[in-house]
Amino acid sequence: MRRLIALAPSNHGTTLSGLGTLTTALGLDPTVSAVAGQAFSDQMVGSRVNTTLDRDGDTQRGVAYTVIATRYDEAVTPYHNQFLTAGPGATVRNITLQDVCPQDRSEHLSIAYDSNAAQLVLNALDPAHAQRVHCRFSAPLLGG
Repeated sequence: MRRLIALAPSNHGTTLSGLGTLTTALGLDPTVSAVAGQAFSDQMVGSRVNTTLDRDGDTQRGVAYTVIATRYDEAVTPYHNQFLTAGPGATVRNITLQDVCPQDRSEHLSIAYDSNAAQLVLNALDPAHAQRVHCRFSAPLLGG
């Protein structure tokens, strides 16, 4: 079985904590993208890119997907926009980091070097040898 493990992905776009909603409503996405890069507009909820990507569903047959998200994500908002829905022949496991480790305060950046998230990634890569996550405190920006 093929596997895809994603940390804090913008699978269904972002509001960027409301900033993207405002720039979209005001028609400013092209202007902001000229400064911040095209990814700004492409990742907004309802963008042409997201609409195209979502058109045929979230998954491909024969792939096991694991999405690891954090409630404290300030970049991909709302955080549940990261989660996938399994289509025919695919499996999806959506994990909210704080459901596993309530004291984990990782956000969009620090989830990449969070030891709790790292164990969840290892478990998703090799589920036959999954190990318990020894929840450690993880601070915003600093990780743990």
